[in-house]
This record gives sequence, structure tokens and C-alpha cells, in this order.
Amino acid sequence: MNRITCIAIDDEPLALLVISRFCERCGDIDLTTFSEPRIGMEEIARRKPDLVLLDIEMNSVSGLDVAHWLPRECCFIFTTAHAQYAIDGFDLDAVDFLHKPFAYERFEQAIDKARRRIRARRRARQPDTLVVKQEYNSISIPMDDIIYVEAMGNYVKIVRRSGGHVLSRTGIKALSEMLPEDQFLRVHRSYVVSRRGVEHFTKREVKVEGRETPIPIGKLYAEAAYEALSKSGR
Repeated sequence: MNRITCIAIDDEPLALLVISRFCERCGDIDLTTFSEPRIGMEEIARRKPDLVLLDIEMNSVSGLDVAHWLPRECCFIFTTAHAQYAIDGFDLDAVDFLHKPFAYERFEQAIDKARRRIRARRRARQPDTLVVKQEYNSISIPMDDIIYVEAMGNYVKIVRRSGGHVLSRTGIKALSEMLPEDQFLRVHRSYVVSRRGVEHFTKREVKVEGRETPIPIGKLYAEAAYEALSKSGR
């Protein structure tokens, strides 16, 4: 999963310090903290983070009001010392309600819930097709029809499960950024493979359907590629 962008708003500096340390332990959260709610709200409006960690009773504004205001793209977790707001939190569709002081294990449970919701939202936003230029025409290719992509000079070759391939004057870096990370994997500076199309792999190469010779795994990509393929059960 991609890293999670997160903003925490709490007018107690000690609470923000605890949250910062817990987020560091999680390992995949890019956190920014604000002790002044209105400044935090301005940053939320600008950046639209994946996740907001939100206190409720603050000096200048209520966290409940902030939750009502949050952009639809943001999910949020309440972090508060006031348990009486729990029902309000769930009525507002909060991911979770953390009652201060909370332990890391409880915090991690809440973050796991947020990860699942963020992952589902990202999947919902992902396109079902890839649109690329071939000469002067736009070609629409279903994502599940792509087996692998190969860089060929100034072009990329997109090999299709339904047969044949598409040549597009697109850099492989730009094209790889157009492909969903949970479906495709960069394994070499010249290759991106469909995770679904992987038949078997080693730390040095990967065999994909429809291609006789294995695709090499580049040294720069070896560790991440092997870990990702191992987790997918391929």
C-alpha cells in the first residue's frame, strides 16, 4: 500500500508528541501536526490528506465542527479525553474513537481500520482502463488485459493478454505512474509486470504468462519486488 498522508490537530502539545511517536512506529504514515485548529484546517483544505487525527474539545474550535467540514476525500479518527462524544463520532462516520490516554496497541488497531478504508477508496478511484497514444490515435486498454510493459528506446510496448501489443511514445516511468500499484509492479528500469500475470519468480527474474523467457529483476528493484511478490502469494 502507498504511504498514508496524515494531519493531526490537537491543542495539547503533549498529545501531539504521543501521536507523532506512535505514527513513527507504524512506519507508513507521513504526519504533520497542528496545535492551532484553524491553521490545520487550512492545510487540510490545501493537501486533502488521507487521514485526519482530531481532538474534540479545543480552545478555538470543536473537533465535531471540523469533522463536519472535512473534505469527502479525508477519513478521520477522533482522539479525545472525553468519552461522551463517542456516539457523535460514529454518527459522523469516524473510522474510530480513541479515548485518551490510549496505548500504542489501541492506536495501531485504529490505524489498521483507516488503512482498510483508505485502500478501498483508492481502489474505487482507480481507472479500469489505461489510455495511451499510439501514433495519432488514443488507445484504451483494460487494466486486466495488460501482462507487462517493456521500455523500447523512446517507446513502451504494452503486451496484451488478449493478444498483440501496443507501442506508445510514453516513458516507462510516466506510464508506470498511471498503473495501479496494487495491480502492477516495477521490477526493472525497463519492465513493469502485472501481478496477476506472474507465474513464478526468484530474486533475479520473474516469469509472466505468454512470454517464454523470464523478465530480469533489476538490482535497484530486487528487494521491493521480491517482498511484494512474496506477499501476493505468487
